[in-house]
Amino acid sequence: MALFSRGAATAVIRQILLFTCLAALAVWAVLAIYYSNLPDALRPAAAGVFAAVGLATLAPGRWKRQRIYSFLAAFACVLVWWLCIPPSNSRNWQPDVAVLPWAEISGNNVTLHNIRNCDYRSETDYTARHYDRTLDLDKMRSVDFFQVFWGSPLISHTMLSFGFEGGAYVCFSIETRKQAGEEYSALKGFFKQYELTYIIGDERDLVGLRTNYRGEDVYLYHLNASMELARQVFLDYLEEVNRLKDQPEWYNALTSNCTTNIRGHTAPYTPNARFDWRIIVNGYIDELLYQQGLLDRSLPLAELKKMSHINARARQAGTAAGFPQLIRLGLPGMQ
Repeated sequence: MALFSRGAATAVIRQILLFTCLAALAVWAVLAIYYSNLPDALRPAAAGVFAAVGLATLAPGRWKRQRIYSFLAAFACVLVWWLCIPPSNSRNWQPDVAVLPWAEISGNNVTLHNIRNCDYRSETDYTARHYDRTLDLDKMRSVDFFQVFWGSPLISHTMLSFGFEGGAYVCFSIETRKQAGEEYSALKGFFKQYELTYIIGDERDLVGLRTNYRGEDVYLYHLNASMELARQVFLDYLEEVNRLKDQPEWYNALTSNCTTNIRGHTAPYTPNARFDWRIIVNGYIDELLYQQGLLDRSLPLAELKKMSHINARARQAGTAAGFPQLIRLGLPGMQ
């Protein structure tokens, strides 16, 4: 009797797991169809048809092997089609992401083209401006980490900024490349709705936009990294920047976002680095960096974080040419 009960329990668990997996596949496929490149009039109907197929498969008493195989075949067709949806660099882009950056590398000299420095009157009212700058990699002096919170404390936007001798800073923000009139949706971010873009920007733009116009909470940390590693990561960024100019990619809120891509640029040069759940739930990424010794550990993390909140400094700095120096003044580890 005990063996029968154990076997029956195992069968129930298997049924639950199978149901959960099939339900998850059905939900994903319905959303993938709904948020796809099909014509607007067709998307809801096509998603509805697949939803009906999923319900028919999952309905109690209809769990026959042939029916499940048919569902999996339909799902495979949706998956293959979805994977083949191509990204594009030719859309009606918002002005702030319409111009792609690129870089020319000659020995130790790097010329960055289209560094963004928008002139903001409000978050949505601005004049897009860009400039070029040539930098000497031998004069790189620092690498800093920005963490930006706009809502949930579990999720943040992350940016790296590289400092050079003479007070020049170059900030990289990995974002969605939105079309005119398009808003960001975390759900859509999983379903090929936005192309990926690497913005190379002036900190007065990328940081000031978030502190002074969006009212987001921004924290600035100096990273304890060697300049050799920083230069390798910087060049790895530029390789991707140049590739995206010719070969667009999709943004993905889980696998190709601001933080997972930073890890992608640093991992090749830090072979002992391990994946950590805080790469995904990146509101805690500062905790991970602190534990790894990449942040100043002379202070408790809570105190370091409190000191590293730069909104008041950024608002006071405004659009001053010395914005990068003013937001760093007196911060732990900053020169």
